[in-house]
Amino acid sequence: MSASRPHVISTLAELEALCGPVGEASIRKEVPTLHPHYQALIEASPFAVLGTVGPGGLDVSPRGDPPGFVEVQDERTLLLPERRGNNRIDSLRNIVADPRVALLFLIPGVGETLRVNGRATISVEPALLERFAMNGQLPKCVLVIAVETALFQCARAIVRSNLWQAVSPDAPRPVPTPGAILEALTQASIDGAAYDRELPQRQRATLY
Repeated sequence: MSASRPHVISTLAELEALCGPVGEASIRKEVPTLHPHYQALIEASPFAVLGTVGPGGLDVSPRGDPPGFVEVQDERTLLLPERRGNNRIDSLRNIVADPRVALLFLIPGVGETLRVNGRATISVEPALLERFAMNGQLPKCVLVIAVETALFQCARAIVRSNLWQAVSPDAPRPVPTPGAILEALTQASIDGAAYDRELPQRQRATLY
């Protein structure tokens, strides 16, 4: 720490002194391929967060489908379909520029998560798209991810957050609706109430 910034950690040595040594289990759980137990976590997961990096900076975005939507092709390769979305394609833009990706897999009711790092390519091979058709709709493309490292993350964050604690469907929404957010950000050029009213049907009609 410098005299001008006495409370800022700025070196690796300072960081390691702050956090302490890494336990053996935390080191040995990271492997360069998808162990069968790690494959089981991926096959049970209906939701993942995809992290990418590109010229404009970093991006993280959600991916979800029925459990196993990310297919384990082999111990070194994952296949992730790109479903219909808002066409921002932030993740895909980044992958075109920089193939490095990170995935975090979540499984409802399970505290442990799985972290996978690798490099992705964007494929539009017809046979591959057909493999991932849902409700008669093909994905836009499929990310073919060459796995570099995989490790499970302990359950502390899930336990602390009570993420899987049941929420009553009658519970009031604790945050602004999408319509309210858009109305505020656009100085009311978007009608928030109308947006929220039409959103459920629009989502059902454009899910795939």
